[in-house]
Amino acid sequence: MIEIDDLTDLVNPVVIAAFEGWNDAAESASQVVAHLMAVWDATVVGAIDPEEFYDFQVNRPMVSTDDNGHRRLIWPTTQIAVASPPNLDRDVILIRGIEPNMRWRQFCAELLAACDELGGELVVTLGALLADTPHTRPIPVTGTATEPDLVDRLKLEQSTYEGPTGIVGVFQDACDRLDIPSVSYWAAVPHYVAQPPCPKATLALIGQIEDLLGASIPLGDLPEEARAWERGVDELAEEDEDIAEYVQALEETRDTTDLPEASGEAIAREFERYLKRSRGEEPD
Repeated sequence: MIEIDDLTDLVNPVVIAAFEGWNDAAESASQVVAHLMAVWDATVVGAIDPEEFYDFQVNRPMVSTDDNGHRRLIWPTTQIAVASPPNLDRDVILIRGIEPNMRWRQFCAELLAACDELGGELVVTLGALLADTPHTRPIPVTGTATEPDLVDRLKLEQSTYEGPTGIVGVFQDACDRLDIPSVSYWAAVPHYVAQPPCPKATLALIGQIEDLLGASIPLGDLPEEARAWERGVDELAEEDEDIAEYVQALEETRDTTDLPEASGEAIAREFERYLKRSRGEEPD
C-alpha cells in the first residue's frame, strides 16, 4: 500500500490524474498535471512502489547528478501530490505517473485507496489520442462521466467507446465499481504531429479543468508555446505540398462537420474565459 505523509485534513479535494504512455498522445495529458503541480506549488505525499508494477526493461530507471554532484537513481513510478490553489475553496490531489506494465487492478486499487485516505470526492482523469484533426483549428476535447447527474450538470456524455483501453479506462472503471464519481477529458491531437510536446492540446485540457473547478489556472508560458508550436507546424506544411494539401482537406472536413451554433458557443465560452482571466475574475 502507498504510505501517505502526515497531512492536515484536506478540504473537499478533487483528484486530477494523468498517466504517460498509451493514453497520452504527445504527452499532452501528463503535461497538464506537471503544469498544475508547478503553478499550484504541489507537495508530493506518496508514490507507488515501482517494483510491483513496472518492467524495468521497458521503463528503465534513470541516473542523474544532483546540485551537490551526488549521483542518484530515479525509478519509474506514479506520484501523488496535494495542492491548495489560492483561488479555490477546495484542495486538489494530483496523480502523475506512467502506465504500469503489470497488475493494473492492484495499481488502481492502491491509488484509489490513497485518494480515499486523503478524502478525494471526485476523480478527473485526463487523456490524449491521435486523431484526424487539423492543427489550425481548436483542439477537440471530449468529456465523459460515469454518473448521469455529472453528465447533466457538466454537459458531458456517457462513453459509448468499445475497444482496447489503457490505464485511464481501467482507472475510471475502478472508480465506477467503487461508486466514486468520475469524469474523463480526452484531447484529440493531430496525428501528423504526434511527437511531444503539444502545448495546444495541454491548454485545451486545462480549459476544461477551469470550467470544472470554476477557477482560473495560471498559464505561464503555455499560450506562447502553443502559438510557437502552431507556427512550427505551419512551416512544416509550407515545406511539404502533400502535408499542406492534407491539412487543407482536414480543415474543410472539420469546418463542414462542425455545427455553426456549436462552434459559436465554443468561441463565446473561450472569449468569456479570456475576459474573466484578464479581469482577475473566476469562470462560472
